[in-house]
Amino acid sequence: MKELLERLLKSLGISGRDWAALLLALLLAFSIWLIHNLSLKYNDYLTVSIDAQCNIEGHADVSSNRCEVVARGRATGYNVIRKGLVGKRHVRRVTFKPDVMKHKEGDVYYVTSSDLMEYGHLIYGPDVTVEYFASDTLFFTFPSVEFRKVPVHPVYSVSYLPQYMNVGDLKIVPDTVTIYGEAHLLENIDQVFTSHIKRSNLNADIQGVVALEKLRGVRMSDSEVHYSLEVSRYVEVKAKVPVEVTGLPADKEMIVLPSNVDVVLKCTFPMKEDPIEDVSLVVRYEDFLHSISGKCPVKMSQTPDNVIGYELDPFFVECIVSDR
Repeated sequence: MKELLERLLKSLGISGRDWAALLLALLLAFSIWLIHNLSLKYNDYLTVSIDAQCNIEGHADVSSNRCEVVARGRATGYNVIRKGLVGKRHVRRVTFKPDVMKHKEGDVYYVTSSDLMEYGHLIYGPDVTVEYFASDTLFFTFPSVEFRKVPVHPVYSVSYLPQYMNVGDLKIVPDTVTIYGEAHLLENIDQVFTSHIKRSNLNADIQGVVALEKLRGVRMSDSEVHYSLEVSRYVEVKAKVPVEVTGLPADKEMIVLPSNVDVVLKCTFPMKEDPIEDVSLVVRYEDFLHSISGKCPVKMSQTPDNVIGYELDPFFVECIVSDR
């Protein structure tokens, strides 16, 4: 065979050095041909093994089983080969929305092929265009776990520019979360906390997203919450307002000292009308009955619409009660 090849090369006038160059040229041509063909788009059936992650109340967030997903898709030759070689061996975790995962029975949930279309890029990657799913309904098992709902407590410190203040408290959405874990851990948790929100020199509304502080051995339905705080410019209105007594029995008399209290109203800017006429300060006879020292807090019976805060001086007044 070797002699025959040598005779053929000799008859063609090809030397040993020319033969090496020919082989190199053929190898280079084959490489160019292979790269070109692998870069072309092909239609093929692709199979990927997945497990499901879903935030289902009362259940583990990751399925205990996995499913194979078959779809006809369009991808480069390279990706078709790569996914064919590793698609079944490699398990891809796909996060589903709770409203997509339907309940069948017990701990078993399912997702239909029609709902899978929006998750095609998560299942096969962004380099594959899914034409349709050959797989029908996928069933996943999410084991039941211990859980309870607890409120979210915001941790924050804010400061304002002069003549600015908050309108109401800082709001959190959602204001409750579901926590999962062993029973002995959950029974000691009454609330969860946000990371510290710190803002300074505010003169406008703020909003944002803040992470929740993690708890060892506990999973939470949400890892972060949205917060918002309304901030407004204000003007101060000062006045001296008389204090009235409410809830006093017919056979009793009560005197409050002092009978007039200094009030500083913080009104939203611009102020359209004087709010003092709508201010009424009261002391409740019921508070006197529960008082040890005879001093009772002064309260505003109603707050005018444009008032976002107020200060009273003094806040407590001396109460003297006698029979009629």
